[in-house]
Amino acid sequence: MASEARLYTFSPETKTALRKFRLGTSRAKDPQAVIYQIDKKTLEISKADDEVYSDLSLLGEELPDHSPRFILLSYPLTMASGRLSVPYVMLYYLPVTCNSELKMVYAGAKELMRNQAEVGRIIEIDSAEDLEEIEDQLRGEE
Repeated sequence: MASEARLYTFSPETKTALRKFRLGTSRAKDPQAVIYQIDKKTLEISKADDEVYSDLSLLGEELPDHSPRFILLSYPLTMASGRLSVPYVMLYYLPVTCNSELKMVYAGAKELMRNQAEVGRIIEIDSAEDLEEIEDQLRGEE
């Protein structure tokens, strides 16, 4: 991982935003998601926009057709036992149509992003439609 840490960068603002999002969503009543992207020239990882998405269908509309993204997702669930669980995961969005160069750029940063964001699990998706099944995948982990 040391080589990835030298290759990819996070601005201090991005590091602060990652921490703030993780801590701020642990008690959320609705899903919370933010999209991160990598600048292909500088290899800096940053937020794609200033939105925090609570509607996964709106999130899906924002995902590009030909470029990967990292999506941090905090998703409150009421378990069969009745207890509330708020899994914090990273969605690794890798559309089938993206080019090999971008796939490599994002693949190289995946574990670094996971560690920086402090998520416990990565779920890979290849289309916005996969967002409809995220709740089932999160329930499956319990």
